Amino acid sequence: MRAAVLAGLLALGGCGPPGQSTANQASPGRISAEPVTLTTADGVKIDGVYTQVEHPRALILLFHQDRSGKDEYALIAPRLAQAGYASLRIDQRVGGDLFGGNLTAQRLGKRVGYLEAKPDLIAALDWAKTKKLPVILWGSSYSASLALLLASERPQEVAAVLAFSPGEYFDDRQLLARAAAKIRVPIFVTSAQDGREIDAARAVIDAAPAETEVHFVPKLGGVHGSSTLLRERNPEGAEPTWKAVLAFLDDVPAPTR
Repeated sequence: MRAAVLAGLLALGGCGPPGQSTANQASPGRISAEPVTLTTADGVKIDGVYTQVEHPRALILLFHQDRSGKDEYALIAPRLAQAGYASLRIDQRVGGDLFGGNLTAQRLGKRVGYLEAKPDLIAALDWAKTKKLPVILWGSSYSASLALLLASERPQEVAAVLAFSPGEYFDDRQLLARAAAKIRVPIFVTSAQDGREIDAARAVIDAAPAETEVHFVPKLGGVHGSSTLLRERNPEGAEPTWKAVLAFLDDVPAPTR
């Protein structure tokens, strides 16, 4: 059943789409992290961190916003691990020192357009396929839009997509709308508490034919990108957003044992 869920309900009630609560899941077991280096199709070296859990429900690929790096997720990845999700966070070639540095962007040594970072996401997805787990794409700002593009192009390889502050960030201002119209996997979209961002998120939901769609509109706090989940950046709104995210993830199919 197609469901567009507005965030205010989730924020107030702490409930989400049908499914087992993450809080009731078995322990993920041992959690560890290790560095990963990927190579894109055009030869760019991508630095990343793979956070592993002993009993993973799925593997989440975490993509950062502009002027940022993989450590945008330094506090988010461990919380996802506690909920049973392995993750890979990477330094895309479009980024900076917002969260402490971006080795890939530093190595590249030049500024490139947002769409030119797409091979970085593809390299991460190709790497993820070897893990034999459901793969979930998660993007922040421009990478939220890239994640949606990738989900539209490789639907058989993606179990779900979460987009934090997506928008038409590319020269072709209809590119995201056309991509969203092809996405049938479950979609979670949220944004800052900003009219333009809310409208951009709603446009993705309206265009997508996916049966499970969650549009989380923040009623408390709400900041741009995945930073909305960080208490120091979003003191009032981080926890309501976490509740909505984990409720959505509960409906993503678990791996067959």
